[in-house]
Amino acid sequence: MKLTVTLPNHSYDLTIEKGLLANIGQWAKELWLPQKIVIITDTNVQPLYGDQVKESLKEAGFDPSTFVIDAGEQSKRLSVAAEIYDFLADEGLTRSDGIIALGGGVVGDLAGFVASTYMRGLHFLQVPTTLLAQVDSSIGGKTAVNTTKAKNLVGTFAQPDGVLIDPDTLTTLEVRRVREGIAEIIKSAAIADETLWQQLDALKDEHDLLTHATEIIAACCKIKRTVVEADELDNGVRLLLNFGHTIGHALENTAGYGILTHGEGVAIGMSQITRIAEEKTLTPAGTTEQLNDMIQKFHLPITSEHWNKEELYTALTHDKKTRGGQINIILLESIGKAKIVRIPIEEMKSYLD
Repeated sequence: MKLTVTLPNHSYDLTIEKGLLANIGQWAKELWLPQKIVIITDTNVQPLYGDQVKESLKEAGFDPSTFVIDAGEQSKRLSVAAEIYDFLADEGLTRSDGIIALGGGVVGDLAGFVASTYMRGLHFLQVPTTLLAQVDSSIGGKTAVNTTKAKNLVGTFAQPDGVLIDPDTLTTLEVRRVREGIAEIIKSAAIADETLWQQLDALKDEHDLLTHATEIIAACCKIKRTVVEADELDNGVRLLLNFGHTIGHALENTAGYGILTHGEGVAIGMSQITRIAEEKTLTPAGTTEQLNDMIQKFHLPITSEHWNKEELYTALTHDKKTRGGQINIILLESIGKAKIVRIPIEEMKSYLD
């Protein structure tokens, strides 16, 4: 299946197909001329797919090399980006060469950031191997690294030349990483797709979801594509994709990167902001119960032992959605429909109770 992301200055395809990773060389050859390629991956993915990908690229006429980062959110920082810059220079990459991000959201964000900033921009491809990256982070051109102040504080908008999604890679994921991706699927359904919500509602658990992975991934990609095409630079409707993320990102930061997964933070954030919005009568009564039932069915949390209101509020003041003393938050109008609400940043304290 192919879905085209159509943007004013750069369009590209999302290709969703089981077994496609084995033919990555031919896929890349349809997009790029023979050139040097640096594969950026991590210590989890390299043993599983690194050699296969490198060999396929060689057979297709490319000159590939590999840079392996430590798996985990703690690698998504400027010091690691600097190490990759040095590696690219040592390998002699020029602006006619490219980068492939092979891994989950951390690899995709970091590799995209490096590609968009080295020599003021190399072209790159996204090859997401986790459910989270396949349904969300590999699509739309957001790249970033974290700082001690906030998650994704330093970044760029840079679209890839293509996204290869092979659902077969999900068979090697540990269950916690599957659940992490499910949090983003729940988010997508909650904000934009009541039909997808009903489909999720009919599933028994995360194992049942994986048997329907291709169609669910495609549904999420369609939602993401629609929003990105309407608002590439995240100034309008694309903000809807941040449902649960404002509090979730702050919680990831204050707990310590890697303690909570991104999906766990988002699940807690969705539950928390919806509960308070319901108390304020900004969201219909009963919505929180529906949302919590879905989150907990897939064994995701709705609360955290790492909750510290003052620390969370401090982290929120560095959120990218904060502008001029105000912040945009995302609230549910109903399951399948969301709205953007602009509030004074001080009011966020009430959403942390």
